[in-house]
Amino acid sequence: MVYNSKQSDPQVQLNLSSCRLKPKYFDGTMTHPYCSKRCAPTGTKSSKASSNASSTPTNTANCDVYHDSTASRHDSLQFCHIRPKYSGHNFCSRTCAQKAGSQSLSKSNGGPRGLCHAPGCQKPAHIDPDGSSAELVETICLLCRKAPKLAKSHFCSQNCRDEAEKKGPMILEVPIGHVTFKDVADQFKASWRHPNTHCPAVKQVYKILAPQAQLASYNAYRASVEARGQFVSAGRHPGNENRRWHGTRRECNLGDKGHTQFCSSQTCSLCCIVRTSFDLSSFGKGTGWGRFGRGIYTSSTSSKSNDYSRNEGCKSPLKAILLNKVVVGKGHKLTSNHETLTAPPNGCDSVLGEKGGTLNYDQ
Repeated sequence: MVYNSKQSDPQVQLNLSSCRLKPKYFDGTMTHPYCSKRCAPTGTKSSKASSNASSTPTNTANCDVYHDSTASRHDSLQFCHIRPKYSGHNFCSRTCAQKAGSQSLSKSNGGPRGLCHAPGCQKPAHIDPDGSSAELVETICLLCRKAPKLAKSHFCSQNCRDEAEKKGPMILEVPIGHVTFKDVADQFKASWRHPNTHCPAVKQVYKILAPQAQLASYNAYRASVEARGQFVSAGRHPGNENRRWHGTRRECNLGDKGHTQFCSSQTCSLCCIVRTSFDLSSFGKGTGWGRFGRGIYTSSTSSKSNDYSRNEGCKSPLKAILLNKVVVGKGHKLTSNHETLTAPPNGCDSVLGEKGGTLNYDQ
């Protein structure tokens, strides 16, 4: 091994024979081009060492290409370039498989080798026994970010869920690649129905943690609607609960990358809704009227709600939109304006504006 003195860092140079498996043979006076007679082609005689050949034997590490006359050299290797692949596998051993998994994860993550994908996490990524990197980011608990979440939950345990509810109101960033991020982004794209308009890409998704008292009130109302309508027995969610979009104005950058704190403005609709949920006293302040009278408006059409989403007083290329759980219950269907309504008709829990008549999209 020699290093170039003109370089600030030493450079390793290996004096290998053509097979790159063993060092060139040194007979005491000269270095031959091959490691042995077996390696040398038939009929080829060793010649004097060239001027750039070493005049002393060189100790080397194992070669970086496996010498195999029956298989392609590079095809027989996958990662270490030292040993052939184990029969039926892509790697020679579990050790190489694990190293390859870590490096692959590092390249896709764009960060230090083998780090977790979760935002802000600097811990090594988990590697499965077979050497593959576990995509924990897809199912990671949104609070502790240490374990996979439970099915039909954003959290890994009841303890994390309880702790999250205690922290409300606040918003938790959902990592890109998480199943929740994909679920929300897919619904946004699938429900964009305005023709000749561009559906913008979803950049950030956050889980809203509501205060415990607010959650308890919502759950109690949903239970009462379910008791009247028996929607579960018809194959629906309790209370005929659905996810609906709501566009509103914001005066701050809440929701932009790194912005998770509420502003202090009492007129920032986004912060007020996230902090305390919807307030009927704010009805009509943004639009001046309501197609179906006084109420809280949502839509299954993301492009419809997008029309009501805007920034006022904040500089951002992004806009915010809310995806809400709505207890629809038994809906009263309308296809034309009814601006004098103050509540759903008796026996109904909501008003459903359906496409047709004066409506181009549902609300």
